[in-house]
Parts: sequence; C-alpha cells; structure tokens
Amino acid sequence: MTTIALVTGANKGLGRETVRRLAALGWDVFLTARDEARGRAAAAELAVRFIPLDVTSDESVTAAAKTVHHQVGRLDVLVNNAGVGAPHTAVDETRAADLQDVFDVNVLGPVRVTNAFLPLLRAAEHPRIVMVSSTLGSIPFSGQPHVLDAVPPQLGYPAAKAALNMITVQYARALDGIKVNAVEPGYTATDLTGHRGHQTVAEGAGPIVRLARIGPDGPTGGFFDQEGTAPW
Repeated sequence: MTTIALVTGANKGLGRETVRRLAALGWDVFLTARDEARGRAAAAELAVRFIPLDVTSDESVTAAAKTVHHQVGRLDVLVNNAGVGAPHTAVDETRAADLQDVFDVNVLGPVRVTNAFLPLLRAAEHPRIVMVSSTLGSIPFSGQPHVLDAVPPQLGYPAAKAALNMITVQYARALDGIKVNAVEPGYTATDLTGHRGHQTVAEGAGPIVRLARIGPDGPTGGFFDQEGTAPW
C-alpha cells in the first residue's frame, strides 16, 4: 500500500525538499502552500499533488482536509513544516501584537492542521506526525555559551518553538496509536535564515524524512536533531 503524506509550507526550502525526498521513496505526497501559484509550480516540478493551505485560516485548513478525504481517504504522514520568523525586536520593546503572526503560524497553525487531519490519520494503519521545530525553543540549548554569544535575546521565535515542543509532547500523550515527534533540522540555508545557514536543504530535510519514515515500533513524544535526541 502506498504511503500518503502531506507537507505544509512546502513550495520552497525545507518543505519542498522534504516533499521531493518523500516522493522519491514512491510515496503519494500532497505539497501544500499558502501561495497557490508558487505551490502549483513546485508541485508540477516535483510531480506531486498540490492543495492550497493557509495554516492561519480555519476555512483553508478544513477545505484541504476535505480534499484529501475525497481524493485518498486517509493520511499516513503529516509534516507540520510551515513556519515564519519574527522581527528581531529588543525584548524590552516587544509588544504582544508583535508576537501574533509568529504564534499564529508556528503554534496555532500546527494545532489547526493536526486537528483537522486527525480523522484521516486515524484511518491510516500506522500514522505519524512530524513537527518541524527548533532548538532555539530549547531552554537548555538557549543557555549554552555559544548560543548566548551568537543569538540575541528575542521573545517571538524561541517562545513559539518552545510552545510547539510542548504541544508535541501533549499530542503524543493523548493520541494513542499516532506517533508524534518534533525535529530540529539544523541551521539551514533557507529564506527563514536569510540563507546564512551552514547546511543545505538536503541536509536539513534529513531528520524530517527520518522521523516521517519511522516504523510502528519507532519513538513518540521525542525531539530529534541531526545527531539523535535533542534537549527539550
């Protein structure tokens, strides 16, 4: 039976590379993106299915889930990849309104998408969910000297990824029979990092693909990076 996967925010960067790698395995992959023109172009290049999906819109997410239901009737793998950065505003100058966009996409987005696709995941024999997170949301990691030297204090992005990590753990506890894990791709050259990352997208997508491919005896409720287990 062909494995069916869906990747959010996949018209470029890590999402696009993840789609490419999963399709190369012979999987039936849905590439989703908020920008319909770019999403359709990427899907055509990769010879995969396309669905428009804006993770900040309940209506868009519901429509995407209905499309998958009508076309294939189940979902084996959900990769919650869509994410945005946040303005590098000084902590003491950051307002609540400055956090709304990054939390809506990076935290509420995965909740919207996961909840909408749960019936399709439960229809699969061995469902998996991969949350694309970051060790910038890890409290032990954020306190390391090299991080303190390299990353200025900020509220938005680290707090959003820390929230996503906790959401991952709670889903893993609650969703019996569904493997739910978070992954740190590493510092990858994408639009999100201003292409300053030292990894290629091929390298960054590696841990995502690895977690998408776990078997029934694989982990759940974990946080993983290129080397293995990452600190919460």
